[in-house]
Amino acid sequence: MSPSLLSIEGLSGIIFLITVFITMTGGLIAVLERNLIRSVSGLALCFIGVAGLYYYLNSPFMAAMQILIYVGAVCVVIVFAVMLAEPEEMKRLSQSSITLWFSAILSGLLFFASLTGLALKTKWNLSPMIINKGTVEDLGQSLMTRYSMSFELISVVLLVSIIGALVLARKGRNSQ
Repeated sequence: MSPSLLSIEGLSGIIFLITVFITMTGGLIAVLERNLIRSVSGLALCFIGVAGLYYYLNSPFMAAMQILIYVGAVCVVIVFAVMLAEPEEMKRLSQSSITLWFSAILSGLLFFASLTGLALKTKWNLSPMIINKGTVEDLGQSLMTRYSMSFELISVVLLVSIIGALVLARKGRNSQ
């Protein structure tokens, strides 16, 4: 018997599908949009959807780090790089050919088919649910004990992105 739409399982499934839709829509906007600022906005939407999937998988720490690192730092650095790029360089990058489109679509379909085949042939074991309160105290405790190395690596990534933005800003648009 399938769960009712108004039951906990049904609503959970609907929320999961909405999160997947947000992720896929953001990914499609990032790939198909010709305006680079809109493309980066689609990438940020896709990253927010992935953070929602992490939260749905009962990992609020990973969801928070996804938003902090990818949406907060990487997308901002990409926007800075786009704003500081030379206009002639942007025109050169926008030219494409039908061979590139065909090979990209073919490789994407091949990758999707191989992942689908692998997912259908794999025996999936259910793991026990880990109950987490998700409070700020639990997050701080996790950051300083279990995830201390991840926390330090995140700070290094943020530092590198800030230094990269400063180097790009220092050179300016027209410097050689």
